[in-house]
Amino acid sequence: MAIKTYGLMGVDWEERVNFERLRTQRLMRIKKLLKESEMGALLCFDMNNIRYITATHIGTWAMDKLARFSLLPQDDEPIMWDFGSAARHHQIYCPWLGERSRAGISTQRGAMLPESGRAEDVAKKIRVELEERGLLNQPLGVDVVELPVLFALQAEGIKVVDGQQLMQKARLIKTQDEITLLATACMMVDAAYDELYRALRPGIRENECVGLVSKVLYDLGSEHVEGVNAISGERCSPHPHVYTDRALRPGDPAYFDILHSYNGYRTCYYRTFVVGSASQAQVDAYKRCRDILDRAVNAIKPGVTTAEIVKLWPKAEEFGFPNEEAAFALQYGHGVGLSIWEKPIFSRLVSLDHPEVIEEGMVFALETFWPAAAGWSAARIEERLIVTKDGCEVITRFPAEQLLVAGVRYYSVDGPLPTTRETQSNLNVQSNGNRPEAVVTGTNERRDR
Repeated sequence: MAIKTYGLMGVDWEERVNFERLRTQRLMRIKKLLKESEMGALLCFDMNNIRYITATHIGTWAMDKLARFSLLPQDDEPIMWDFGSAARHHQIYCPWLGERSRAGISTQRGAMLPESGRAEDVAKKIRVELEERGLLNQPLGVDVVELPVLFALQAEGIKVVDGQQLMQKARLIKTQDEITLLATACMMVDAAYDELYRALRPGIRENECVGLVSKVLYDLGSEHVEGVNAISGERCSPHPHVYTDRALRPGDPAYFDILHSYNGYRTCYYRTFVVGSASQAQVDAYKRCRDILDRAVNAIKPGVTTAEIVKLWPKAEEFGFPNEEAAFALQYGHGVGLSIWEKPIFSRLVSLDHPEVIEEGMVFALETFWPAAAGWSAARIEERLIVTKDGCEVITRFPAEQLLVAGVRYYSVDGPLPTTRETQSNLNVQSNGNRPEAVVTGTNERRDR
């Protein structure tokens, strides 16, 4: 067990996450890749890419605004244009940026009138920096962009190319400190699952489970709970990918995906439970789900390709879907870092024809799904792992080798009810070999007395 987790505070008597090293190594990596590319500079609007390059963050409320932007020129330091007073704050508290933190704002997803000229202002700012460095005639890599900004950049004579692939390549292999942060984020979800397991019972609603998980994570210091999938009962198959206010019932399956961020680094972490007991169909589905996941985990090592891994998983038609696009993300793998879906991607939809080679230092999640034969329930399990020099280490530690039964244990006159039983009591009576007539006779005898 090589991957360590620490306390969540910084201390002087133990080296934990070295944030200066984190900032430096990330910037060095993208600078090197930029130098090797055709691009003269890299313009980013994606907040995860901005954070990777500039080590700045202004809150998750800004994730979907595309308002702030950074420029990394060849052989130079990054420049950051940020939201109003945030730029001044960076000058004071981010000495690695200093005066290269400037006020600047894009169109806010079109909320600003086109006549305000915000798109043109962004383009002019970028043109000035490129001209000063003799980079105006070289391609400018852009990760994501609003169309008015794209058109304004082109109007300034700037050739725009895809910069997102370069950023994905930079973020593919994690540094020592990134791995520590990712493992710590998983540790926090371990704790959330423990609280959730203790709370599950008939009557608790999916949305209450989301609230409980969020409180545990925020209390531990989560930066952002990106989402909690809470899926129960008849909603389990097909997977809807969203929670509701449905109340859990005895015998229900319930699976959860917990996605949150600790110092920017995300989790994607599924677990499945049953409330009180599981039907044999649920037990069988869980075993199958676990088996196909374990085959994949056990095959991970440097040099293996994503195609080799997805060949271990069933085809879409084997579990009720017409094709791989219809079943996308049910048997699935994806890199995890500053966002929950990074390279490499594992899917029969794309990986068989376009395989990626697994390398030491990658961090990704593998997740599997299997519907129960009864037609309404299912199992969903996910493990996060670090690729080591000769294999991998799983960093999602909440128990998942067998289906866990949550809720109180119920007792009958003959002792505790079995944890594997059909949801409907009458089916259990018949499956025990007792004729319904015998139950009626016994009842009559008690009445006569």
